[in-house]
Amino acid sequence: MVKATTAAKRRFRVDSGLFCKRLTPDFQRFMATDINNSAELPPAICLMGPTASGKTDLAIRLSEVLPCELISVDSALVYKGMDIGTAKPTAEEQARAPHRLIDIKDPSEPYSAAMFREDALREMAEITARGKIPLLVGGTMLYFKILRDGIAELPSAAPEVRERILQEAAEKGWPELHRRLQEVDPVTAERLKPRDAQRIQRALEVYETTGKPLSVWHQEQEDQRLPYRLVNLAIAPQERSVLHERIKIRFEQMIQNKFEEEVRGLYGRDDLDPTLPAIRAVGYRQMWSYLEGEMDFDEMIERGIIATRQLAKRQLTWLRGWSDVDWLDSLSPSLLDDALKVLKTTRIY
Repeated sequence: MVKATTAAKRRFRVDSGLFCKRLTPDFQRFMATDINNSAELPPAICLMGPTASGKTDLAIRLSEVLPCELISVDSALVYKGMDIGTAKPTAEEQARAPHRLIDIKDPSEPYSAAMFREDALREMAEITARGKIPLLVGGTMLYFKILRDGIAELPSAAPEVRERILQEAAEKGWPELHRRLQEVDPVTAERLKPRDAQRIQRALEVYETTGKPLSVWHQEQEDQRLPYRLVNLAIAPQERSVLHERIKIRFEQMIQNKFEEEVRGLYGRDDLDPTLPAIRAVGYRQMWSYLEGEMDFDEMIERGIIATRQLAKRQLTWLRGWSDVDWLDSLSPSLLDDALKVLKTTRIY
């Protein structure tokens, strides 16, 4: 076997907190193989979808028939005391299938995609080391992307450098700047056409600002690749109108389940305000505005439903651009079997 030496593996060992000595045979095999050989990576499942699509129920059912442990991928479920408006798994559901990364922050505390990635890698490593399969379930698509791709750390724009490059292009033409890019960053220049103005400008700007070619920045990002073999499942009703109706019903049920009382408890705290990420969550910001007297009760409900539908639309837009996704129909009478068929085909179990 080829001993692993990539930066991604070294960072994975450290970031995940894997200091236990008794690793499973599968995990030991992974650590002894090249991360570029995806067939040798340990498996993980991503179960994604818009809000109100039935992700939680399917994830729990999968965990009852497969050796999976669940990790929540939701920017609102991390907050304690925010249960009704987030449709947080109930105590009964969590007894059936515990969810990691739920109730780990107070609503006054920030939580970022970078923090999620660090937490998720740690939890995934622990699950894998126990011989189980991480099943990541949720609708915060940015978290899924950051987990899969790492965090981009490209330098910010430098207006003065950009202006100088644009001026030179106006005088000499973009083919001439492309030839200059070939001298300082041949890898990037190879994949760009001589008149690809925007990308040539950005590549030269990065080099002149940092002294490091854009291709090197990209290679460093590659080293953040997730050391798992992912199987991506997306769940949603086939008809958009069905999803809209489910969202409406869910929001009305939240109101009946004393959502207003939950938000009043948050509203009464001195350390919370509508600028915080927790309070900006869909549903919470509309109820908060109602408590502030900015709208009446019926308008709050209407705006909350509209905002939730808009969230679902954004989630679906993300998913349509996702590579290697197997779509499942939320209303399929054989939903669990459909999911298991995909997982078996991809040799996840």
